[in-house]
Amino acid sequence: MTILADLNCAELTAWCKEQGMPAFRGKQIFKWIHQGADFDGMTNLSLSLREQLKGMAVAQPVRIIDERRSKIDETVKFLFGLQDGNCVEGVLMSYHHGHTLCISTQVGCRMGCTFCASTLDGCVRSLTPGEMLGEVLCANRYLGDRGRVHNIVLMGSGEPLDNYDNVMKFLRLLREPDGVQIGLRNVSLSTCGIVPKMYDLANEDLPVTLSVSLHAPNDEIRRQTMPIAKAYPMDQLLAACRNYIDKTGRRVIFEYALVGGVNCEEKHAVELASKLRGMQCHVNLIPLNVVEERDLKGVTEKTVRRFMETLEKLHISVTRRREMGDDIEGACGQLRRKTLQADQQTGKGDEA
Repeated sequence: MTILADLNCAELTAWCKEQGMPAFRGKQIFKWIHQGADFDGMTNLSLSLREQLKGMAVAQPVRIIDERRSKIDETVKFLFGLQDGNCVEGVLMSYHHGHTLCISTQVGCRMGCTFCASTLDGCVRSLTPGEMLGEVLCANRYLGDRGRVHNIVLMGSGEPLDNYDNVMKFLRLLREPDGVQIGLRNVSLSTCGIVPKMYDLANEDLPVTLSVSLHAPNDEIRRQTMPIAKAYPMDQLLAACRNYIDKTGRRVIFEYALVGGVNCEEKHAVELASKLRGMQCHVNLIPLNVVEERDLKGVTEKTVRRFMETLEKLHISVTRRREMGDDIEGACGQLRRKTLQADQQTGKGDEA
């Protein structure tokens, strides 16, 4: 069945005409979908039309099947169920300036980064534009009269640039006039560094913030934890970052997970600063969120402060990522993986 959330307003209007409906129905249905309504809630459509639509299309392809609320802060972790029985995760974070939603772009991931739970079982499939939008709509329904999602981070399970075409369409859906209308300057896209797609993104005229998972000051260390580094050395990656800055005028964010005994010493900070000097960028330090299945160690608070202070002395813009949702397995992939393991033990397989 057609996922109507995949379609922009013009495409949905054309689809309605193909089904023998008046063209104006397309705009009506589009507005309802982006308000989070299913067919039963589209009250300016006749009952017979709503029943007809149910037999040929899906309005809301995503639903919340589990939620974990943090007792520490207002963070909520969602497990989203998809139409085919797969599931993905999202994290809703509330700040004084509004609500930020971290969404997934794929079911699993094939990038193989050793510090991430999302990649342990590989990539099942990519999400459609409407499924990514569906994560946002679910969060908006959850918030109700408390507000709407203002900022989006494509940093859940999956590599956004490995699902390039669908992600680009999702971004354009966000700014449709009759849609959720989230400005793309409020969107951050995180990549482990698929260099050719980074050049493509720079040419899209989509003013998203590019966030790059760097996690190392040199190729030797980066290859230990990130297989993508074997395909695209750091010099190529940083050249693509500079191109993005030149084309868009926006700074690049470098995500740097501090791993005990791997990349967290003062000498690593000095080397990192030498690579980034003169670039319009910011470093976001992330104390490692330990994954049970990985043999990687976290770092002490003293190590984090020393690394941060070294970068600051070398005039590199840096902050430590605010830790949210630690008590609800906030790192991407953890909740989904535990849910699947529990389902397998009870004989449910991969159904959500």
